[in-house]
Amino acid sequence: MSLITKRVYGAEDVLPKDSYKWQLIEDIMRSEAAAYGFKEIRTPVFEHTELFQRGVGDTTDVVQKEMYTFNTKGGTSLSLRPEGTAGAARAVLEHAVYNDGLPIKTYYFDSCYRYEKKQANRYREFHQFGVELYGASSPASDAEIISLATTLFDRLGVTDLQLELNSIGCPTCRAEYHKALKKYFESYKDKLCDTCLSRLEKNPMRILDCKSPVCSEIAKDAPVVLDYLCDDCKDHFQQVKAYLDAAEIPYIVNPKIVRGLDYYTKTVFEFVTTKLGSQGTVCGGGRYDGLIEEMGGQHTPSLGFGLGMERLLALMAEQGIEIPLPPSCDIYIAGLGEEAQKKAFTLVKEVRETSLIAECDIVGRSLRAQMKYADKIGAKFSMVIGENEINENKAILKNMETGEKTEVPLDEQFINAFFHHYTEYQISGTANIEDIQ
Repeated sequence: MSLITKRVYGAEDVLPKDSYKWQLIEDIMRSEAAAYGFKEIRTPVFEHTELFQRGVGDTTDVVQKEMYTFNTKGGTSLSLRPEGTAGAARAVLEHAVYNDGLPIKTYYFDSCYRYEKKQANRYREFHQFGVELYGASSPASDAEIISLATTLFDRLGVTDLQLELNSIGCPTCRAEYHKALKKYFESYKDKLCDTCLSRLEKNPMRILDCKSPVCSEIAKDAPVVLDYLCDDCKDHFQQVKAYLDAAEIPYIVNPKIVRGLDYYTKTVFEFVTTKLGSQGTVCGGGRYDGLIEEMGGQHTPSLGFGLGMERLLALMAEQGIEIPLPPSCDIYIAGLGEEAQKKAFTLVKEVRETSLIAECDIVGRSLRAQMKYADKIGAKFSMVIGENEINENKAILKNMETGEKTEVPLDEQFINAFFHHYTEYQISGTANIEDIQ
């Protein structure tokens, strides 16, 4: 016997017994995004490598160390997307979506890929829910996407999350900040890791985000970006906080937040928990006004956030948040003999056309095995059809919970008869709300 091929290291399977959790969360996300006027965008899983070098930034760990990059047979360099923002921006620019009017509000569910050491709730293939907003420069738009993220967590029942907020300024004031950082870190050149030494010349802010214990300790006393903001950036940040205060969305200002990607400007934020160990950021985002311009378009104010699905599910599990089970089978119709099986198959099809869940035997089980299976899948009702039932054109419908039995016709009146009993089942309270949604 040959060995079973196993999944790739760093990738996880979502099995049928767990997929309903993802679906329910995704449904809530779609609903809330729609309430804020966002529409779904879907982009390819791979893009030209240049897109991420220009959009994400060639000084980031993502581009330098973590991307899955390969050459096509024609010699073109492609990369699996490491995040969702660059691809969405490319699609908006390429298809001139801005001609439909501003602002453009999009959301996505993306699988992303980064080659990094596998850690708890951190995978080489991971999934993100993200929103992108193009064409809005006002502080109200910053507050709006933060409000959307807050609403999602509230809807899902997630607690113990801290919203941390910062501003990293615009290119003008950040240039002065970079000078101050470079001067500070140059006195520690003999202690910085090799990666941070290269960052010192290209983008010293990246050092603040280094995971090395030595570099992190050095960075603790580094200059604070808020001290270098220009008047425009200061005012923008103050207005963002004012909008959050007006909406009663609590936050703390954390001047150490810089985010991990180069395209950010002005507002940056994270939703952080202490319940997931060192990987505490569940959602992060901010403003990136220069991204579209960097990719060849006209200056277009842009902002958004990404929310890690795996970390969200892990946090919900840690907090004991129960996700309702999916609806179970409404009726199982067992058949004895070839003709009865065909009749069961026909009736099951009729039930399914009403959007209820119905099943019959398709693997050749005995009657006893069929009823055992009906019980296993949580069928609410069952019915057995044999030669006598076909001849008499009626059968016994059984409530699997109460054991109550009722005779129903097998002709065109079957659906009405079944619905009558199913409605009584709902009204009696034996059905859970999630069973009948």
